[in-house]
Amino acid sequence: MAEPAPSAAEAAPPPKSRKKLLLVIAAAAVLLSGAGAGAWFFLGNKPEQAAADGKAGQKDKKGKPVKAAKEEAKPKQPAQFVELDPPFVVNFEPGATARFLQIAVQLMTRDPHMVEFLKANSPIIRNDLLLLFGNRHVEEVATNEGKEALRTAALQTVRKIVDSEGGKGDELEAVYFTSFVMQ
Repeated sequence: MAEPAPSAAEAAPPPKSRKKLLLVIAAAAVLLSGAGAGAWFFLGNKPEQAAADGKAGQKDKKGKPVKAAKEEAKPKQPAQFVELDPPFVVNFEPGATARFLQIAVQLMTRDPHMVEFLKANSPIIRNDLLLLFGNRHVEEVATNEGKEALRTAALQTVRKIVDSEGGKGDELEAVYFTSFVMQ
């Protein structure tokens, strides 16, 4: 004899366990999507990887083209310094607390060709730096912030000279004051 078919009430699970099942499925979906987003964020393509993957034409945050991995794998050359000798000496305005400023300057690059370029153009560099240093007041260079601002202005001045004389100003990395005397 055939068994009677179960009624609809007997076949369906109780309503509480259905709500629990939906809640567990929703929680699992949220956790999985969060894990996927986290993995994409931490392991996703970076600009360096995009260039290595052959995605040419991309630009970084500053708008510069992203370099290929082969170019970035090139090791940095050691720093080379060009001393602008003798030190710069400039007078302050009459009545100032200090009468003169003496600054010893060294230029840093990593390109051996730039070292020769800087030496060949040192009269122009010295002239423009002398004018830059001579237009400062004691109060401007008395603080660390003022000295750092002067160093930044000196770097921009020298880079401008290098560019105007046919060189690559970006190859000059830094200007350092190796002596800074006010009297």
